[in-house]
Amino acid sequence: NTGQISLSAIISAHSSSSHRCLSTPRVWQALCTTGRHPTRTPQVDHTVTTCSSTTSGVCSVMVAVVEGRGLARGEIGMASINLKFPELVLSQFADTGTYAKVITRLHILNPLEILMPDTVREKGKGAKLFSLITENFQAVAFTAIQRKYFNEKKGLEYIQNLCAPEFSTVFMEVQTKYYCLAAASALLKYTEFVQNCIYAPKSLKVSFKGSEQTAMIDSTSAHNLELVVNNRDHNEHTLLGVLNYTRTPGGARRLRSNILEPLLDIDTINTRLDAVHELLQDEELFFGMKNAIGHFLDIDQLLSVLVQIPKQETVRLAISVIKYHYVSNAGHSCQTALLKAYYSSLEDSRFDRILEQIKTVINNDTSYMKGSLNMRTQKCYAVRPNINEFLDIARRAYTEIVDDIAGLVTNLAEKHNLPLRTSFSSVRGFFIQVKLESVALPHGQLPVEFIKVTKHKNNYSFTTADLIKMNDHCEEALREIFHMSYVVVCQLLSTVHEHINCLYKLSDSVSMLDMLLSLANACTVSDYVRPEFTDTLAIKQGRHPILERIYGQQPVSNNSYISESNNFVIITGPNMSGKSTYLKQVALCQIMAQIGSFVPAQYASFRIADQIFTRIGVDDDFETNSSTFMMEMKEVSYIIHNISDRSLIIMDELGRGTSAEEGIGICHSVCEFLLNFKAFTLFATHFLELCQLETLYLNVENQHMEVRHTRAASSGAESIVYTYLLSQGISEERNYGLRAAEMTALPQSVIQEAKQIASRVSQQLKQHSDPKTLRNRAVYRLATRLLQAARNSRLDSASLRLYLQDLRRQYEAELQVAEEPASIDMEG
Repeated sequence: NTGQISLSAIISAHSSSSHRCLSTPRVWQALCTTGRHPTRTPQVDHTVTTCSSTTSGVCSVMVAVVEGRGLARGEIGMASINLKFPELVLSQFADTGTYAKVITRLHILNPLEILMPDTVREKGKGAKLFSLITENFQAVAFTAIQRKYFNEKKGLEYIQNLCAPEFSTVFMEVQTKYYCLAAASALLKYTEFVQNCIYAPKSLKVSFKGSEQTAMIDSTSAHNLELVVNNRDHNEHTLLGVLNYTRTPGGARRLRSNILEPLLDIDTINTRLDAVHELLQDEELFFGMKNAIGHFLDIDQLLSVLVQIPKQETVRLAISVIKYHYVSNAGHSCQTALLKAYYSSLEDSRFDRILEQIKTVINNDTSYMKGSLNMRTQKCYAVRPNINEFLDIARRAYTEIVDDIAGLVTNLAEKHNLPLRTSFSSVRGFFIQVKLESVALPHGQLPVEFIKVTKHKNNYSFTTADLIKMNDHCEEALREIFHMSYVVVCQLLSTVHEHINCLYKLSDSVSMLDMLLSLANACTVSDYVRPEFTDTLAIKQGRHPILERIYGQQPVSNNSYISESNNFVIITGPNMSGKSTYLKQVALCQIMAQIGSFVPAQYASFRIADQIFTRIGVDDDFETNSSTFMMEMKEVSYIIHNISDRSLIIMDELGRGTSAEEGIGICHSVCEFLLNFKAFTLFATHFLELCQLETLYLNVENQHMEVRHTRAASSGAESIVYTYLLSQGISEERNYGLRAAEMTALPQSVIQEAKQIASRVSQQLKQHSDPKTLRNRAVYRLATRLLQAARNSRLDSASLRLYLQDLRRQYEAELQVAEEPASIDMEG
């Protein structure tokens, strides 16, 4: 196509997916302590792991955690490495006594194994962190490593020796961060023994990840919002499931990471949105890139294999060395800055050099094929002839043995007049099969020279003594072929190591492009709109993205508006009226916008949130002996200690775990504390007394979920119809709990008595706003809206004039409402 430039990139590497723990008991005794967490077993298979995440490869992460001692208590160092992607990620941060940041970070990493110093179990020396980690990650293997292996000097040496030159700037970031270096030291040493291999010098991607580049979503909030795991059946009904149309494991991993850690930088988010917009506008570009991305294997895993050097050569490793061979041609024609940047990073001459080096050694038609015999054949002949003389001799010997096996079976078929055929399995090698339908066996039995006979329906499988010997000779020839192929491919990989940096670029580019294509694909499935970023949260006809996917149609949409003038919204309404769904909808749209996705709405504007907190209904926690109310207080305590002016807070039904008087008191005090900040807060409650906060604070606004009443023509019974629509003001619905009870099988006498008691003890909520308060509110709202217009308006002069005139009319109407109570009082 015109303007389309092709790129050929090839990666050939040995697979590490089959690597298991090969460490000896002596190694384990040297590294680890004898006392282990109950879930820890010395021989861990790092390839067979049950993982609830839908993202491939997430459960292959190993993490080392260490905490400072003495005056440095609370300073946390972490190092993680994905066994399927050669990137060492370091982080160091200060945490509170709740260790919320540590737990959240571990939930994001979803580790296979957690390493900590053996001293963490000692009283007063990190015991609290140890207990929290083991409580929150009971299904994760925990290993205590001797403290001496957490050595910051050794960690810095590891990084200097292993870090690829292109990422060497990380030295400046981590050279004084002793705890993350100590964690890196223990992690790399442990990985060396467990994986029975080391990383090649100057081949590892090392990065330092601070918490200031991404928004903080604690693990409880991620669970409440169902970001990556569904709370009920762990199916695809999550935000990740809604947005995940990725074609590569690397793209899926990147999307999951971004959902759990949304971006904070507006420029970066807008460049992503520009790219998604271009993909939606250019259909040819969208489908062309989607098709090209779909041909890539898991580049991250191939890279991981590429940079690993085994300590000892094994036949199994020799087999896996030549397992993958892949060629992809991808063409790009793009205009936006982000797509251009990734395309230019792929326009690297080193890809051509790698391709030429591989073409001289690997056959062009080598590919991954299903079937054990086909796969064996591909492995045997992956390396070109005339590269290694001994390899050619071994392959000729193997071919002769296979021909002899075929001849043996033919002779046996003629000798016994049976329709014999040669079969193969990876367990038995070559064996013989016969299907007996119309053929009669002499004396009703197979000849005595056929041994190891098995029968399945009308099929007989067996072998002979000669065939067993030939299989043994065949295995010897294969071992020699795999050994020589291993030598040849290792020589090839040593030359590829020189260009490892461009392969990291390829991995990064493919995963990012895959994620952007996935976000664009989600827009084609539903009607999404590009969000803007201002100092106001304004959503027109917003929808819940997960509900939309579940029901296959647009759910009830609602408007949302939160600004500095009304940054605290109290939402009331009956049970089942949609309060919790609406709260989650706003938070999910906020996260989608901050990862660079379009959102389900007609229009959307967001203020960047540096933290997203949720407090949504919980049950008793028997493991920690915590009641519902205690769990509520723990979550609220975490929010209070970590809130900032740029936070988004979602609170649902706070204080319902205790008595009404205490619940109202706690809710009122928590609300007044939150009102000291400029954070955007959505507070859903059944305590209508809290609605009086609107008369005390100008930035509080009452809203409610509408319901309607219908009466059956036949029985005259009244029922509630839920509209799921959000409206201004306080819910006028009273005793909706009793109405809901009427819909159950409770006896009518119980219902009637409950109504009588409720009518006697309930006090009608009276809300009175004096004229001065109403006038102050009108002035406050006008001032804040004028400030918003000055900061964010992109209107032309004529449109701006109309907008200002509308603001003036609203202001005059609010002043008129303020005067009405005064005139009524005078008349009275």
